[in-house]
Amino acid sequence: MAVAFGPSNGSASSDWRGGLEPVHRAGAIRRYPQPMTLLLSSFWRAVAYCLHPRVIALSFLPLLLIVGLALGLGYLYWDPVLDWVRSLLEASALLNSLWGWLDSVGWGRIKVVLAPLLVIFAVTPLIVVLSLLAVATLMTPYLTRLVAERRFADLERKKGGNWLYSLFWSLGALLLALVVMLLSMPFWLIPPLILILPPLIWGWLTYRVLAFDALAQHASPEERREIFRRHRGALLGMGVFCGYLGAAPSLLWASGVVFAAAFVVLVPVAIWIYTLVFALSSLWFAHYGLGALQLLRQEAAASASAKVSVSAAVQPVEPVLLVDDALALPHEPSPKPPQT
Repeated sequence: MAVAFGPSNGSASSDWRGGLEPVHRAGAIRRYPQPMTLLLSSFWRAVAYCLHPRVIALSFLPLLLIVGLALGLGYLYWDPVLDWVRSLLEASALLNSLWGWLDSVGWGRIKVVLAPLLVIFAVTPLIVVLSLLAVATLMTPYLTRLVAERRFADLERKKGGNWLYSLFWSLGALLLALVVMLLSMPFWLIPPLILILPPLIWGWLTYRVLAFDALAQHASPEERREIFRRHRGALLGMGVFCGYLGAAPSLLWASGVVFAAAFVVLVPVAIWIYTLVFALSSLWFAHYGLGALQLLRQEAAASASAKVSVSAAVQPVEPVLLVDDALALPHEPSPKPPQT
């Protein structure tokens, strides 16, 4: 009796390689775009979406709220705060000697504009934060929904974060960013660091808030954590870049003598630029986050398909009993020896 456990011509091995090799050769994961490709494509898409009439119209809604708040605070506290800053500057003996030297070289007007500039640079982070929260609250859900409907209509919504969770997430990130900002303010007096620290802090805040909001409706908590882990560098770079863009209107504000004369005009324009910058940031994070989520799910589906193909190819074959035809004939018993 012969027992065979499968064909001996190598067909099973061929089927196993045939099921696995296309996945390995095609490289389903390697076919996906690199982070830099996703980064650039999502940025240009975000710029194009910023030109949409509805996006431009929606950008005025946070502007109205922030302008009203800024003008109200300026009307109530501008003069007292400005007088307080000037008294601090005049009380310093070191600064008084510096003023005398500046007067001797013909730069005495710097003393006049220094106090307003210090107030402006101190208030700018507050306005940036308010702009970010206003855009995140009023614009980001709509912009994310716009991107999802136009580009990712088939992407499943797993709703890994609700409105309350998003609020606590944003407040926690904001609190941490404010603490770091206060601790880093003494270093702002060092000329290079004032160009590095504030954009870095607000870039981190932008990345934490907008990336979460972009994935809140579509990604599960596990998928969101995986995207944050894989794309942390790209997301932080996007946030820092947007932080530098948000710092650009400060140059418009700090325009020397023109600032005092055009305060009423420059403040609304600068705040609207802030709002557009954060609208661009929100669209950028929406395109990037949903694109990364789509690739993550495609990768998971390809990996699951590869596992199914391998498991089906290497499935054990039931033993086959091979019976020889000759052995199948009835066997006659041997004759008994004669008895004596």
